[in-house]
Amino acid sequence: MPRFKVFLEYEGTRYSGWQVQKNARTVQGEILQAARKVFAGEPVDLQGSGRTDAGVHALMQVAHLDVRTMLAPEIIRMKINDGLPADINILEVLKARPDFHARHDAVSRSYLYQIARRRTALGKRYVWWVKDRLDTARMRTAARAFEGMKDFRSFTADDPEEKSTTVQLREVSVHEAGGLILVRVAGSHFIWKMVRQMVGVLVEVGRGAMDAGDVERFLTTRSGEPARLTAPPSGLFLEHVYYRGETPEATVAPVVRIPLLSFR
Repeated sequence: MPRFKVFLEYEGTRYSGWQVQKNARTVQGEILQAARKVFAGEPVDLQGSGRTDAGVHALMQVAHLDVRTMLAPEIIRMKINDGLPADINILEVLKARPDFHARHDAVSRSYLYQIARRRTALGKRYVWWVKDRLDTARMRTAARAFEGMKDFRSFTADDPEEKSTTVQLREVSVHEAGGLILVRVAGSHFIWKMVRQMVGVLVEVGRGAMDAGDVERFLTTRSGEPARLTAPPSGLFLEHVYYRGETPEATVAPVVRIPLLSFR
């Protein structure tokens, strides 16, 4: 059966995450529903590079699509898009080798988290507004403690007894862009709620309530404190999925632009 590589974006506010669930609206479910109408009577399978949680967005999710068809990739893209809601969009469809697997072949992924420094009427769905002033220099220092091969058992809702919590992160960086603080986290893979809990801890560091030593402590001794500080899903974006031979993006750019106004 032919296999296609699918690149897509979505705004996750209205969805219970990527993966198909009973009695819940999901991104994968919406795409499968649209594809089955296009390929009526043919079996259709769609597998993503990884899950995103309820309310989390994607700038570049990757999936593979299996379906028996003679349609050209660009026609597949247009026909599926015609059946999708406006908050899910297929960016590109390419022919893939039969053994390509969107999840197993991915070598790294990056997430972007947007923290708003002021209340915003236009970007509310895409940011976490933190009322306190945050010290980004302190956040950058603490962020470096996450990099490398570390045990993130304090930063996940997964059970460490059932699933490995060791993850290698190549980048945890903090950037300023007008009224936004951007946190990029890039690594081999991610576990449930890991990035949101990391961001929650970094915000506490920015407030002055924690420091880099607390990050080191959470990485060496299991703690429930990061779970209590979990950042909301609204500010989180799956930024990119990388495959062998692809070069990680160096530039960090905001999804929405929020000017930092003097009268905030």
